[in-house]
Amino acid sequence: MRYHSPTTFTDASGIAAAASGVTRFLAGGTDVLVQMRAGMVVPDDLIDLKKIDGVSEISQTAEGGWRIGVAVPGIALGAHTGLKADWPGVVEGMELVGSTQVQGRATLAGNLCNGSPAADSVPGLVAAGAMVEVTGPDGTRTVPVEDIPAGPGKTTLAKGELISAILLPPRGDAAGDAYLRFIPRTEMDIAVVGAAVSLRLDGETISEARVALGAVAPTVVLVPEAAEAIIGTPLDDAAIEALVKAAQGAAKPISDKRGTAEFRTEIAGVLAKRAAKIAYARAKGEHA
Repeated sequence: MRYHSPTTFTDASGIAAAASGVTRFLAGGTDVLVQMRAGMVVPDDLIDLKKIDGVSEISQTAEGGWRIGVAVPGIALGAHTGLKADWPGVVEGMELVGSTQVQGRATLAGNLCNGSPAADSVPGLVAAGAMVEVTGPDGTRTVPVEDIPAGPGKTTLAKGELISAILLPPRGDAAGDAYLRFIPRTEMDIAVVGAAVSLRLDGETISEARVALGAVAPTVVLVPEAAEAIIGTPLDDAAIEALVKAAQGAAKPISDKRGTAEFRTEIAGVLAKRAAKIAYARAKGEHA
């Protein structure tokens, strides 16, 4: 195995593009190191990203959004008061990943690139309208988070491409988001269903919304129909009922040992409703 520690994303991309065998990038390492120990993957080239400037930093953009480095651990997200105030749903999704020890290493970029449909941090990013900066042999491009997963354990990234930053848009006023999941245990488990809602208010009326579901399809899914169900409403009973039906209609889960498809479909609606109510309360400045 060849170990590399490039100092720029361009160099990291070049190493990956030139590699002929199995390549893995190392940021937090909570996925790849476990997979290596279990014998699931044996990289020919392991590319450590932690010596690249800015990978461990959270910074605010000129427009008021946020740029999150690919090696920023979950524990740092939760400790960042500005980011948590703007995007509590994104932060609380990442804070549900693993144990306290895992939180010290696990990253948003790694959780996304692992390609799990049940990834806790991804629905919140999708609902937030987050983008990722992708560096590759042809330069740098910006891609919506929801376009990265391609299926369990797979991404749409081409050979030599890697995520070089997570980009969250400006939060603005009268806006809120939330993420909820259902798990059999109280903690440290994989989501049976996850739901994230981000919305903005004009007075009492929802003027913008995005809804995302996890663990109910081969990838985390953005559900425009669920967002449309609550836009233009004060989140009254009729809007909530329409939201639940839209979320359940978008769910295409499988049955496995953690839950049946019917159960997951039902829970998708329940969690979407609860997350919407929390996001609405946060947008109004109420504690939730």
